[in-house]
Amino acid sequence: MELVEPTDFEILRYLAEKGRNNAVNVAVALDRDRGYMNTRLGTLADYGCVRRVGPAENSGLYEITGMGEAALEHRDARHDPDTDFEALVEASVAGDGAGADPGDAETGADDAAE
Repeated sequence: MELVEPTDFEILRYLAEKGRNNAVNVAVALDRDRGYMNTRLGTLADYGCVRRVGPAENSGLYEITGMGEAALEHRDARHDPDTDFEALVEASVAGDGAGADPGDAETGADDAAE
């Protein structure tokens, strides 16, 4: 999971605070280019951090997911060389991240997969 600093986290925070929205509104709120927001939202959707919601499948309306909320929660651990950020986020979503040492994220993810 290669999240772009600070843009992807700003998008996730915006959706967490304001609720579902589309790329145009997110771009205006964050003072970013609409095309770039479309690209980043698509990438965040590929990572499972946001999801498209209806009513129409291609409505362009996005909301944050548990994975996105966990990424926001563990943002600081992303820069720790001893932490597997993606495994930490996945373990948190699986319910194994509560109270876990960020350095143990890889172990937690392995346990969750078993």
